Amino acid sequence: MKLGIIGLPNVGKSTLFNAITGAGATCANYPFCTIDPNVGVVAVPDKRLDVLAEMYSPELYTPATIEFVDIAGLVRGASRGEGLGNKFLSHIRDVDAVVHVLRCFADGDIVHVDGSVDPIRDLETINMELIFSDMELLERRIDKTQKLMKGDKTLAGELALYQRILASLGEGKTARSLEYTDDEAVLVEALELLTYKPIIYVANVSEGEAGGVSPDNPFFPRIKGAADAEGAEVIPVCAQIEAEISELSPEEKKDFLRELGIPESGLDRLIRASYSLLGLISYLTAGPKEVRAWTIRRGTKAPQAAGKIHSDFERGFIRAEVVAFDDLIESGTMAAAKDKGLVRSEGKEYVMADGDVVLFRFNV
Repeated sequence: MKLGIIGLPNVGKSTLFNAITGAGATCANYPFCTIDPNVGVVAVPDKRLDVLAEMYSPELYTPATIEFVDIAGLVRGASRGEGLGNKFLSHIRDVDAVVHVLRCFADGDIVHVDGSVDPIRDLETINMELIFSDMELLERRIDKTQKLMKGDKTLAGELALYQRILASLGEGKTARSLEYTDDEAVLVEALELLTYKPIIYVANVSEGEAGGVSPDNPFFPRIKGAADAEGAEVIPVCAQIEAEISELSPEEKKDFLRELGIPESGLDRLIRASYSLLGLISYLTAGPKEVRAWTIRRGTKAPQAAGKIHSDFERGFIRAEVVAFDDLIESGTMAAAKDKGLVRSEGKEYVMADGDVVLFRFNV
């Protein structure tokens, strides 16, 4: 699962990417420093794994991971080929969700492509370029559907859906801001519209606000309002400070965060929020060999979850022995949880829950 980090040039995208992945993406004070997308895989912070590791002292510790892609900065006119234009848009089309970075601090030493800092203007600039690209795609799809309708009148509902989305885009609204039936959602998903992709906004704040956004910050409330109107989440992060924190040892990181007076870094919150945005949850397996988080989509049933470990587990699924993480920790051991009747035997129709600690039984 991939998340694309987007934004105008010089808003802190590559600095944020460096902090998230430690992949060393090129970062410099001029537009289009990032041309080809940088890709990095990052562990999803999960304190439950740490607790299980203390319980079992495993040989292996394997967290869930997601992939971040640092995409080149977009400029006004990209939908018409300006800047890196179509290359930028194609890179966004390849990701599953979007992290949109908006600069929320003024600094005369850092060039802004539009000459001044205004995150709402920046947000609207990118949204309009994505909207223009989606409108072009929809116009082609509508034209094709109208031609097909001459021999298949059942496409009338599909055509009406496309026309409704196009009209909304023409009003400057994103495709994800509309409501859809389940059947319509399947059709919209297949279109791969840029403005339909799930999104999180990152407010890149100054170093002085790393421990919390100042009530005097003129930019953050406006971003929060724009995100709320779209039903999206906005996370304040100081990309520069986070990049520095990422180079510290775990103990140094804890001390630094303690000095800032915050329980966890903005990046940890962003990574977990991104994981959730993709509709992902983790089930856990634990033992002396390995403590591991397995990534599944929310709503996955037990046999398909077992198939994540090995196809034989799904093919020969018998049952899943499941205990909630909190119940296991409260009991102290798996044996104690069984004695209390907290370990359940679940069949093929069981829908996995986040944090389930599982042992699959199978036979092939």
